[in-house]
Amino acid sequence: MEQWQKDLIEIVETVTDEVERFFLGMGEMVDAFFELTEEISEQVHSSIVTEVDQYLQDAYWELEDVVADLDPGFPYPVEPTAEKNPACIGCTNYHGQVYGGNLLVCAMHPHGYEDENCPDWEKQEC
Repeated sequence: MEQWQKDLIEIVETVTDEVERFFLGMGEMVDAFFELTEEISEQVHSSIVTEVDQYLQDAYWELEDVVADLDPGFPYPVEPTAEKNPACIGCTNYHGQVYGGNLLVCAMHPHGYEDENCPDWEKQEC
């Protein structure tokens, strides 16, 4: 074998070794890059969760303040049931609003009728 052939084989082997080292180094760089991006992702996730949690807590406290400021005497409806005001079920005269903690059943019987058959009962028109 001539010298130029030996030199060529040596050059090819050197290039092969260098290419192999290059790709091994690239593999290590890719692994390091993935580890870094995973750490960054965890930090961002943790930061976002913390900020969202803080925002929700603040919103909850603000909502609680707003609810606490509402007038407890604000009227709200109460439907008649079989246990409470059964004579009023389906009656057109039923008012059923609570004012300042007091239920106004209807104009004829402000506290409700005690029997199940009210003499002033009128069918509700649909």
